Amino acid sequence: MLRTSLSDQLKAAMKAREQRKVSTLRLILAALKDRDIAARANGNAEGIGDEDILQLLAKMVRQRRESIKLYEQGGRVDLAEREAEEIEIIESFMPRQLDGAELEAAVREAIKEVGATGLKDMGRAMAALKARYAGRMDFAKASTLVKQKLV
Repeated sequence: MLRTSLSDQLKAAMKAREQRKVSTLRLILAALKDRDIAARANGNAEGIGDEDILQLLAKMVRQRRESIKLYEQGGRVDLAEREAEEIEIIESFMPRQLDGAELEAAVREAIKEVGATGLKDMGRAMAALKARYAGRMDFAKASTLVKQKLV
């Protein structure tokens, strides 16, 4: 379903001559095709599913946020703005991200659910979060929160 939406949006952006959106969607679809090829090599003939696509999109957003920091440090505001525009386009295909309070509640719930008591249980708590909130939370922030709660 997400794959179809991406293709449809690309066609619409091409008709509307929205260059930034066209280039960003082409990048997404190229990365998706690469992942599909890798999945086929592992025996998955249909390619990756929506959950994996959401993880791909989240990774692309993370990469662009890092680029923005570097561009701003280097005084390249124009490139930082371009990256911010791409983030907006990519995030339009992702579900709403959990805010701070929701993230904290999800972490508490996952810790309670797996019965985590110390840092040795961090992997199980993170696995529970990834299974339930794929594409909806920043797992780097979640990892930091889980670590704080388990120390």
